[in-house]
Amino acid sequence: MTQAFFFGYGSLVNRLTHGYAPAHRARASGWRRAWIATAQRRVAYLTAVPDPDCAIDGLIAPVPPEGWATLDLREAAYERLTATDRIEHEATDAQTIAIYEIAPENRLPPSPDHPVLLSYIDVVVQGYLTEYGSEGAAHFFATTTGWEAPILNDRAAPRYPRAQRLTDAERVVVDHGLSRLGCRLFTEA
Repeated sequence: MTQAFFFGYGSLVNRLTHGYAPAHRARASGWRRAWIATAQRRVAYLTAVPDPDCAIDGLIAPVPPEGWATLDLREAAYERLTATDRIEHEATDAQTIAIYEIAPENRLPPSPDHPVLLSYIDVVVQGYLTEYGSEGAAHFFATTTGWEAPILNDRAAPRYPRAQRLTDAERVVVDHGLSRLGCRLFTEA
């Protein structure tokens, strides 16, 4: 039976944040990730942005017809686009594959009022480490733009609704990646 799938490139790469199965590793050509804020959310999130010279790794998983409303709610502020022909994978039953993108007209730069959450970065990097190892985590950092965004260090009291507990080794990978990129972390007063 063929089905409709999503391509996850951020928190959806972390299987601990959803129950969609079976999930398969995949690569989307012609896309990169960027940290973007919108008026619809209080914090910045990742979005896929077209880039003909880039490819991003992620996961695909099937969504039952009645499940799209729930996934669309999770991905509120995004548009669901069909990207089937741009995604390489080994699933045999993926008839169509959607990718989520914040519409260009709704994009704002991250700011202290709309920061990136460290707890969100933790979840994403944990997913890449699990699925793709340390090289996959490095590829995530390299194929994502917008690292000049302010990052709220909320690790002690996570604000991200699907926050996960990281191992010491996973935290080291996140912290090293952010340090290498010269990212600015701040805490709320």
